[in-house]
Amino acid sequence: MSDLKELKKIEKFSDQCMKCGFCSFFCPVYQEEKMEPSVARGKNYLIKQVLQGKQEFTEEMGDIIGKCLLCKRCAANCPSKTQIDRVVVGARAQMVKDKGLGFIKNFAFRKVMANKKAFGRYVKLAKAFQWMLPKTEGKIRHLPDFIKALGAGRNIPALAPVFFHDQMKPLYKTQDGQKPKMRVGFFMGCATDFIYPDLGFKLIDFLTKRGVEVVVPEDQNCCGAAIYFSGDLETGRILADKNIKAFKDLNVDYIVTACGTCSSTLKDYQKYLPDTEDQQKRYEEFEKKIKDSTEFVIDVMKVPLEDFKLRKEFEGKTATWHDPCHLVRYQNIKDQPRAILKALKGLKYVEMPNADLCCGMGGSFSVYHYDLTKKIAAKKMDGIKATGADIVVTACPGCMINLIDNVLQNKMTQKVYHFLELVE
Repeated sequence: MSDLKELKKIEKFSDQCMKCGFCSFFCPVYQEEKMEPSVARGKNYLIKQVLQGKQEFTEEMGDIIGKCLLCKRCAANCPSKTQIDRVVVGARAQMVKDKGLGFIKNFAFRKVMANKKAFGRYVKLAKAFQWMLPKTEGKIRHLPDFIKALGAGRNIPALAPVFFHDQMKPLYKTQDGQKPKMRVGFFMGCATDFIYPDLGFKLIDFLTKRGVEVVVPEDQNCCGAAIYFSGDLETGRILADKNIKAFKDLNVDYIVTACGTCSSTLKDYQKYLPDTEDQQKRYEEFEKKIKDSTEFVIDVMKVPLEDFKLRKEFEGKTATWHDPCHLVRYQNIKDQPRAILKALKGLKYVEMPNADLCCGMGGSFSVYHYDLTKKIAAKKMDGIKATGADIVVTACPGCMINLIDNVLQNKMTQKVYHFLELVE
C-alpha cells in the first residue's frame, strides 16, 4: 500500500466538502457528461475512499481524476470554500508517485520541457515540418484526421518564423531618454516565445514608452503549469527553482508576463509545490513580485485610462472580453482588462454572457479530451455570438489557441486577439 504522502498533504481540503453537490451547477465537464465522477463532489469522494483505505488507485480512477479542467468554477462557488483544485492536483501527484508518468509525459516533461535548450531544439524541429500541415486561414494550420492524438480537425497556430528568445535583447531601456520609474523582469512563457513573439515585444514597447526598464533573463524556463498540474511536482519544483534563480540577481521590482496562465503558475508555486519549509519561503517571496500584464499596467503603473490608445486597424470594431480561468479565478483579475477595453476610444465594448465560462482548453485536457473540449467551447461560442462582436479579446495565449480553433470550427467570423494587440 502506498504511503499516501501527497494525498495526506491535501486531506484537510478534502475534508471541507459538505457533499451538497452545488459544484454540479458550475462544472463544465459535469454539464456535458451528467455523471457523478465528472464533478468535484464525486472526485473528492473517491479520493477520501483512498485516504480511508477503502479504495486503491486504479487506471480508471486515474482517468476520472484526469478529467478535470482545473478551471476552479466549483471552488469559486463552493459554499464551504473547498479548494478542490488542490485536492485534484494532490491526487494526480499521488498517482504519479505510485504509478509513474508514463512514457509520453515522462519524455515531454522531464526530457524536453524541463530543459530549455532541448525544448527549443524540439520546437525548431517541429517548425521545420509544419509546412506539411494544410493551412486553414492566415497563419492557422489544420491537423489532418490521421493525427488523432492531438484532435482530428483541430486548427492550430503556426510556430513563429523566429522565436522570441532568438531575437530578444537582455535589456530594454526606457524610450526617449526617460529616467526609469522602475525596473521589471519579463517572463516570456512558451506560447509567447514559440508562437506569439510579437506579444512579448508589444508589452516591452508599451512599458519602455512609459518609463519602465525591462530585463529579459536568457536562462528562464517554462513556467511548469502543464507539468505540475499533471501531478509531476518533482519536475515542477525543478522548473520553479530554475526560474527563481534566473530572476534572482537582476534587481527587479516586479516580474511581468503577457500570459495569464504563466502569471498564475508563477504565483502559485507556493501553493502547490513546496515540500520543505525552505521551498515554501522561497516560493512565497517569488510570488510577491509576479504581475500579469493587465494587473501591472492598471494596479502598479496606474496608467491613466485616457493614455490607452487604440490601434487604427481596430477603429469602429465591437469587442468582447473572455475571462481566462487563470486570470479571473486564480488571480481575481477581472476589472483591469475591462477598464482598458472600455477606455479605448473608437472601440465599442460589449460584455459577453458567461464571460468567465471556461473555454475548454485546460492545457493537456484538450489533448486527451478534445471532443469534450469542443462541447464545452460550444457554450463559449454561443456567448460570443450573442454579443454581435467583431473581435474577442483575452490575455492568455492558451485561450487564444482554443478560441481560434473553435471559432473556425463553428465557421464564425470573429477574430481573436490579445489585449496587447489592440493598444498603442
